[in-house]
Amino acid sequence: MAEIMKLDGAQELDFDREMVEQAYDRWAPVYDLVFGEVFSKGRRAAILATNNIGGRVLEVGIGTGISLPLYGPNVRIFGTDISEAMLKKAKQRVAELRLKNVEGLAEKLEFPDNSFDVVMAQYVVTAVPNPEAALDEFARVLRVGGELIILTRVSADAGMRRFIEQQLQPVVRRLGFRTAEFAWSRYTRWLAGAKGIELAERRLIPPLGHFSLVRFRKTDMAAAA
Repeated sequence: MAEIMKLDGAQELDFDREMVEQAYDRWAPVYDLVFGEVFSKGRRAAILATNNIGGRVLEVGIGTGISLPLYGPNVRIFGTDISEAMLKKAKQRVAELRLKNVEGLAEKLEFPDNSFDVVMAQYVVTAVPNPEAALDEFARVLRVGGELIILTRVSADAGMRRFIEQQLQPVVRRLGFRTAEFAWSRYTRWLAGAKGIELAERRLIPPLGHFSLVRFRKTDMAAAA
């Protein structure tokens, strides 16, 4: 039975969905200009990893669709986003560039378990209301042998950088970002409790080395669980 991707989860939320949605609606008109070149190296690395796998791809947080032209013809893409303004620009991009391998763009898409060869989440995990619930959903719709590819900012676990990030958090929260709430230790705690998920790669990505390209792989253990 198909299920809607549930990115809020049932636990107490540490980020407000409406606030994030409004923030990214505001970012939509200038997102490509502000973030396009800054995050281009990470974006290309993530898409290259996806193209090497091929098959059916779910990109969560498709945004303005800035990644869509980079995907190879060997993939079929479905995209979701919390922001209607972002989705509108993504749909315009698909139409203008005649991207025939994009098969669906919507705020909510329904998928059964084991639906995708790749789940792509670029700069998304630190912006959804409940990151662990989101990661669980990504793993649920991933096929055995498939990969969850995450491009994300990773905050510090300790030290001066963590102190600065904590001080900045109240300011950037309203912009739809986290600075201090999602250190690498939070990923490792999730991974420890996830059945049939293994870490395939973690690679530092510009700018400033504060971002990572992370690849999780779904193993045969998940099928047996």
